[in-house]
Amino acid sequence: MKKLQITQQMVREGVVAVLRGETPEEVVEMAKQSIAGGIKVIEVTMTVPFALRAIEQLAKEYSSSAPADSDKYAIIGVGTALDPETARAAILSGAEFVVGPSLNPATVTLCNRYRIPVLPGCMTIQEIQHALELGVDIVKLFPGNLFSPAMIKAVKGPLPQANIMPTGGVSLSNLGEWIKAGAVAVGIGSDLTSEAVKTGDYSLVAKKAAQYIEAYKAAKA
Repeated sequence: MKKLQITQQMVREGVVAVLRGETPEEVVEMAKQSIAGGIKVIEVTMTVPFALRAIEQLAKEYSSSAPADSDKYAIIGVGTALDPETARAAILSGAEFVVGPSLNPATVTLCNRYRIPVLPGCMTIQEIQHALELGVDIVKLFPGNLFSPAMIKAVKGPLPQANIMPTGGVSLSNLGEWIKAGAVAVGIGSDLTSEAVKTGDYSLVAKKAAQYIEAYKAAKA
């Protein structure tokens, strides 16, 4: 049931913060600010040096089982998981979902074994169909900036059962278009954190996160 619950929570929240940084401490601060701003789904990418430290620290402080209105409520996951070894290490560190840049069948099998939601990156109908056959519940359309929201309608012609989350290139200006086109959620990357990194003021992450949540709610309404 936990896999189903996490998947439903991710869809309900609708916005995933995809966090990259130079240190685990920096990413933890980004995550805290994102959560404070209203983005409750946090993806710590494995490109972060010692990323598992950040996942472990965040998993100890936040929980998907906490009340949704609690300041301790968040869903912590791992991104850029290239293989099942990485996925398993992240799961043992507390990751509750796994995201990859591409479709790696062995990673999907590993996540299914431990009942962990897995969101592989796909670009083609063939890859999306393969992901569905492997038991994937949500497919990450990546890189999203290579497509327009019309891609979702095109995919859902032959594959209406596919749940799609675009990541890469999603911004405040086009988030609404993606949601209205049928995206079940969106992944937000550098646009969320770039200004904060440039200025050193990480409170800007919380402000940008709040803007994304506002845009998401407006699109859903």
